[in-house]
Amino acid sequence: MKQVFHKIMSMVMVWVVLCSTLSFTVNKHYCGDTLVETALFHKAKGCGMDMGTPSGMTPKGCVITKKNCCDDKQFVIDGQDELQISWDTLSINQELFITAFVYAYSNLFEGVETNVSSYQDYKPPLVIRQLYKIDETYLI
Repeated sequence: MKQVFHKIMSMVMVWVVLCSTLSFTVNKHYCGDTLVETALFHKAKGCGMDMGTPSGMTPKGCVITKKNCCDDKQFVIDGQDELQISWDTLSINQELFITAFVYAYSNLFEGVETNVSSYQDYKPPLVIRQLYKIDETYLI
């Protein structure tokens, strides 16, 4: 049961670290006030109604500007990027803690090679009387 719990907790921690460090972008294309397309990880294509400047139709001195009805919005969700620790900036107390932790943790998994018995040097006491014979009863 304990091993299953440890495996489940390790998988949960893997997903927590993965989700906290993941960065992604969400692109949304609006045509007026209506959401037309949503794209994850790449640019939204659009609805094809983007207003461009007509070439050759307007005279040189005349410029016609109209507000574009389409709008692109981009949401960037940044993940945590502070997981890399620089070993040069550790204080002496942190180095001592890490060393002690690694040493203690590695010694947890070393098995005992011999079966140590604390009763090996002691002999059992001598039997003075046989108690089972004292309490015997016979049915006649």
